[in-house]
Amino acid sequence: MAFDPAELKACFEASDEQARAYVTEHARTGDVTAQTVLGQMCLDGTGGAVAPTEGLYWFQQAAHQHSPMAMNMVGRCYENGWGAPIDYELAAVWFRRAAEANLDWGVYNYAHLLANGRGMPQDRAAAFTWFGRAAAMGHARTKNFLAQYHENGWETPVDPDKARELYRQSAEAGDYRGECSWASVLAGEGRLNEAETFLKRAIAKAPPHFLEALADTLARSPHERFRKLL
Repeated sequence: MAFDPAELKACFEASDEQARAYVTEHARTGDVTAQTVLGQMCLDGTGGAVAPTEGLYWFQQAAHQHSPMAMNMVGRCYENGWGAPIDYELAAVWFRRAAEANLDWGVYNYAHLLANGRGMPQDRAAAFTWFGRAAAMGHARTKNFLAQYHENGWETPVDPDKARELYRQSAEAGDYRGECSWASVLAGEGRLNEAETFLKRAIAKAPPHFLEALADTLARSPHERFRKLL
């Protein structure tokens, strides 16, 4: 029988272990979707041990069958050292492949490496172009980064109205970085209640490293209500 998302859902309802066994069975037959899902389960330790090397293996199997999401995840593995040593050049290769396959996360990740000069020479002009492409695809996190270009005049004229709109879109789409940026805009406009709402949304979902930096920022806020959030 072919890999069936409905059957996978039923397996998850029984147990994570049963779901992993189901996905593994189909991944071994060469099913691209199952291979990609299994790669993520191995990274996360869903239904079994955390196994980043095995996760990378399954992402590679699917990537070589032209799965854009698997290509992106191979890039993520090399970018972060999941299952292999960090290798930004390989990460860039795989992000570029995912980007050229029109995967929004691939476009964003490739632009991010370009902007920071990781795995390739830094090229903020090219990064701006790729960020714009991802934003046009509706990618929420990209919109927050692209807003910074318009706010600061990086590779484009300063356009505070464009920046404001992109921050708003990023926040309303649920990106925690965008929520913090939009909260800053709102606070600057005196809309403190709305700003606090978006900050609380961001705090509820942001990873620890981001919260540490946010805590430092909020500690310097002129508004006591924000200083008390973290």
